[in-house]
Amino acid sequence: MTRQPHTSHGSHADSEEVEDDALLADVRDGAWLDGQEFPPLQWAVPGLIPEGLTLLVGPPKAGKSWLLANLLLAIAAGRNAVGKLATGPARRVLYLALEDGDRRMQSRCRIILDGEPIPGLFHYKTTVPPGRIIAVINAWMRRYPDTAMVVLDTLGKVMPQAMQGESSYQRDYRVGSGLKRAADGTPGLSVVVVHHDRKAASEDFVDSVSGTNGLAGSADSIIVLARQRKSSDAVLKVTGRDVPEEEYALRLEGGTRWVLDGGTLAEAAAAVERREESQNLGETSTAILDFISRRGGTARAGEVTGEFGPSAAEYLSRLTSSGRLLKPKRGIYVLPPPPGHPELDFTPEG
Repeated sequence: MTRQPHTSHGSHADSEEVEDDALLADVRDGAWLDGQEFPPLQWAVPGLIPEGLTLLVGPPKAGKSWLLANLLLAIAAGRNAVGKLATGPARRVLYLALEDGDRRMQSRCRIILDGEPIPGLFHYKTTVPPGRIIAVINAWMRRYPDTAMVVLDTLGKVMPQAMQGESSYQRDYRVGSGLKRAADGTPGLSVVVVHHDRKAASEDFVDSVSGTNGLAGSADSIIVLARQRKSSDAVLKVTGRDVPEEEYALRLEGGTRWVLDGGTLAEAAAAVERREESQNLGETSTAILDFISRRGGTARAGEVTGEFGPSAAEYLSRLTSSGRLLKPKRGIYVLPPPPGHPELDFTPEG
């Protein structure tokens, strides 16, 4: 059978079909998705910093650089991050510390490591050619694809001006998307970008990211470090596509060492609630709760009165009546278990 030549109408239809095939070529169905086995999510710091692009946000002088140096050195040495979170075997890291020099970097590392040698898998760079930050990250990953985490500190040092006709939102999203592509270019890589927060307070901590929503919208995770000036207590507020939205209590020891306030993330989350509750307590009651917390959550009455004097017995009674302390047996006081943890195996005294 002789094939009839296409009419102009038929040619147009064929052209549309070819274009539709190209546009829809990557559509997948549920059967395909159901049959896939994807690699598990990888973490730079388990439960806190997953692979992908993370924004770490906080006001100037809040301790962001000390926190990041703590995390990077822990990963590079295979140590516990913030004193409590196991990071696994030692892995390579890169710190783009654009506000530091060699002397300050050495001093910070030695303070954090407390006499231990600076690990060889810790790398840093203090300068980046203008407009070349993503090129630097890509070049590093081509040479060292085993890198677990790259930190850019800070974004403000490399943030470009908006191009002609480009809005601030478009500029922010362009920069954020470029950094995300760099993170996604190597499976398992975490890229953490340090950025300042807005000066205005906001009920939603995601809105504290300085600039437009373009940066926050391009990131996989957002971490906000909230600390009152001169206070040793801080809160890490975390949200993201692959991390649960939560708040974790931290303590800044000696103005240099960040430590999780609790043995686990769950305990650190409970510590945030405990701090909020203690805001309505007097100074002595708050100090007693903190004293018991630092002793592992359990203390004898004699230990408390030895620290705070005989009048502490009355405070212990009030804290027990309000449920802020439990009394499993005579003379023993313990903090309540964190939410979601099994109840302690005792019947409290009346």
